[in-house]
Amino acid sequence: MIVVCADSGSSLRDCAQRVLESVVPLELILIDNGSTDGVPQSIESAHADEPRLKVIYNHANLGFGPAVNRAAAVAKGEHLLVLNPDCLLEPDTLTRMLDVIDEHPQAGIVGAVVCAADGTPDPASYRRDPLLRPALATLLGARGGMNIDGDVPASVVTAEAVSGALMLLPRKVFEQLGGFDEAYFLHCEDLDLCRRARDAGYSVLLAGDVRVLHGKGGSSRHRPVFVSRHKHRGMWRWFRKFDPAARNPLVAGVVWLGIWAHFALQVPGQLRRLSRARRRTP
Repeated sequence: MIVVCADSGSSLRDCAQRVLESVVPLELILIDNGSTDGVPQSIESAHADEPRLKVIYNHANLGFGPAVNRAAAVAKGEHLLVLNPDCLLEPDTLTRMLDVIDEHPQAGIVGAVVCAADGTPDPASYRRDPLLRPALATLLGARGGMNIDGDVPASVVTAEAVSGALMLLPRKVFEQLGGFDEAYFLHCEDLDLCRRARDAGYSVLLAGDVRVLHGKGGSSRHRPVFVSRHKHRGMWRWFRKFDPAARNPLVAGVVWLGIWAHFALQVPGQLRRLSRARRRTP
């Protein structure tokens, strides 16, 4: 089990506690990307006698993918579960996801349905590749975008991509793929990994009957522009790697302008929300 944190706040404590309450034998590798909130240290201290917990301090923010890759290099298990620090597992979550891998030998990645506090599924749990046409539909608020329209299935289904908030992989698949592409800093590396798994002949599956509470944005709320910038950088990298439209220089130029115009339009609202949040904080 790999959890990457970067000033993730108190939700990280709940995440770690839930992981350690799992009914499956596991190791929890908590890898910290230069947090200043002291939470990783407090978790390590509180669980000093817990042999299943290993905390790694990077002392700098290396990005999500690079941190996962470093944790995976020291992990001992046959499977790797990559988990966001604001996700709360149930005791049987990992068991049910491992059952999916056992029942589907060609499974390369298994995701679950991540849900808001009120139980509403996040549409990003069940996604398409962000090719140009569906990506434009998403930006314009039309149907047929990256997220699959309609209710999230309540059974195991094949997907093009699942949410990187929770991804289970056999170690051999992760190693064959070379782990996460470290040229992504934050966001879109999960879409990249899903695409490469499919290209290598593996299935990407959504365990639609497995629901996991996801706080969403424990780290990003404090630095929305930073996160948004890297998200848009990730979008551009994925487009250049996988979208056939990128072969046309004119189209590629228009896409580049569109991505960064979209980023620029979001910044004022993000700064206003951040300012209001800081004023409310005592």
